Amino acid sequence: MIQPHLTSVVDLGALSRNVATIKSHVAGPEVMAVVKADGYGHGLLASARASIAGGASWLGVALIQEALEIRQANIDTRILAWLFTPQDQLVQAIKADIDLAVNSVWSVEQIAQAAKQAGQIARVHIKIDTGLSRNGVLTTDLAEVLRAISSPVNSANLNVTGVMSHFAYADEPNHPTVAKQLDEFTQAVDLVRASGFEPEVIHLANSAAIFGLPQTHFNLVRPGLTIYGVSPTPHLGSSAELGITPVMSLRAPIALVKDLPAGSGISYAHQYVTEKATRVALIPAGYSDGIPRAGSNVGPVLIAGSLLKIAGRVCMDQFVLDVGDLPVSIGDEVVIFGDPAKGEPSVDDWATATNTINYEILTRLGPRINRTFVNESR
Repeated sequence: MIQPHLTSVVDLGALSRNVATIKSHVAGPEVMAVVKADGYGHGLLASARASIAGGASWLGVALIQEALEIRQANIDTRILAWLFTPQDQLVQAIKADIDLAVNSVWSVEQIAQAAKQAGQIARVHIKIDTGLSRNGVLTTDLAEVLRAISSPVNSANLNVTGVMSHFAYADEPNHPTVAKQLDEFTQAVDLVRASGFEPEVIHLANSAAIFGLPQTHFNLVRPGLTIYGVSPTPHLGSSAELGITPVMSLRAPIALVKDLPAGSGISYAHQYVTEKATRVALIPAGYSDGIPRAGSNVGPVLIAGSLLKIAGRVCMDQFVLDVGDLPVSIGDEVVIFGDPAKGEPSVDDWATATNTINYEILTRLGPRINRTFVNESR
């Protein structure tokens, strides 16, 4: 069995509190905790249970396989899966009481056929493309989709449970697309109701919209990044300003400490060269673990109470720190990212340094990482 060198410490108590904070903030609408992508790298099942403990009454995932894994763990909370292909397990999903999103006439027919085969009515959410031009039915095609749902061959097998959409610019509340998408969504909901359907839930607001666009909350909100204690955009404030706490810290032990003379090139292509005689520490974590290669020479790490940047290129399994005269030894722990309130580098620090987004820093973490859960609600 491989002994992982890199450890992510996941504070499930913090996750539950974050969900409770969001639920209190929206004051009325239900909360669908988005736990796709292995709980944004925090663990699918643990994140699902902690979200429910914090007050989430729905769980949201992208893939049917994720939803089925939750069900197989005896979690009976309502689940929505919104992305599937012809090869997916639609029959199994319907039998497992998983809500599914429809985005076209094709998807309506596929789900209706699967529901008939399952011998059970399928609950569907109509996903409206209001301007993201990604998943969803265009508003110009919505009437055709509604006719397909209402057709005698399909209607006996389908129940329209929800209507949903997704913003393109929720992190910029004053962007002109926000008002346009909200208007299109409202018109789409009106058309769904005028066609004889009364959806149980209407949902549009993601993490950024929850904190920046209260007019978009309707009766269900879909927080993702914020339940893990990370702000969706600096415009809305830091995690601390939003009242949420980072859930994960990423840590690794020092594998080697050695002295190098001045002028020593470090790692591939010698993109870092020591200016004077110094000590370096080897950290057994690399891009195969999810440490961005773009973190070469810029990735921040906390070691012995000091913030340092990676020295040289991030390699597949390791990177180097120029520790100078810091009092470090083999086995000492370094923090790659964690809670900035504790002086640790944040996920946002890493995203800024590597020119990406905080979502990617969390979800790119690889399978060699040892995930440790703390403060789990029993």
